[in-house]
Amino acid sequence: MRDKSILNDKSLKVMAIINYTSDSFYDGGRYYTKEKFFDRVEECVNAGADIIDIGSASTRPGSPLIDPKKEWELLKDLIPEVRKKYKDVLISVDTYNSYTAEKCIENNVDIINDISGGQFDSQMLDVISKSKVYYVLMHTSDIPERMQQKTSYTNVVEDVFNFLKSRIEVLKDKGFSNIIIDPGFGFGKTIEQNYELLYQLDFFQSLQKPILVGLSRKSMIYKKLQITPQDDEALIGTIALNTIAVMKGASILRVHDVKEAVVIKKIL
Repeated sequence: MRDKSILNDKSLKVMAIINYTSDSFYDGGRYYTKEKFFDRVEECVNAGADIIDIGSASTRPGSPLIDPKKEWELLKDLIPEVRKKYKDVLISVDTYNSYTAEKCIENNVDIINDISGGQFDSQMLDVISKSKVYYVLMHTSDIPERMQQKTSYTNVVEDVFNFLKSRIEVLKDKGFSNIIIDPGFGFGKTIEQNYELLYQLDFFQSLQKPILVGLSRKSMIYKKLQITPQDDEALIGTIALNTIAVMKGASILRVHDVKEAVVIKKIL
């Protein structure tokens, strides 16, 4: 059976991104049939993923928020089947909606991965605090439609740190401690700010929570290299930055390319 306690240790875990949506920035539409989705889950599990992160709403810059009931309609036939078939794999759902989170918790998911840190839905932290799931608490400056217009910080590292610290305290007051932190690379940050966060990622270890990083094929890589997310060089850049992140204290790598991340896990 799956062991959620591994999320508390410092061993490296690989989280596979599987988007059941038509418009994600890298693989939008690639797995947007049930057959392709389940084939991709199988592929990621066989490649060594510790966690399957399922999302049905694009959070790329500029994307609109999804209606919670529409989101759950997309997920409701996927989650129970994945849970039934893969008893040893941890299941995460990428959602900022408390309604969706509650439905997923009822269907035995292990992790709720919330890009908003509870900012988009005022009920999210209450739903989480009443559960036994783990919660990925991520920083973003605003909803995806506006986040890249809000990249002004006094000090990006300190500002993101203080946001995460304050939300940890809110959850602590609600009696909840199963928290994973994510500085939110690409969410309301410039390319330069993203690299500043990466190079000072060890600063976040003082929060004493597992650190998740989502760097996979993001604009801080492909725009810097003047390529597309689909190019091979974007994968090479992802491997390089993930290696830096692990050396700076990251314990969960959220990736599109599982096999390559598992190599990092085996070496480091």
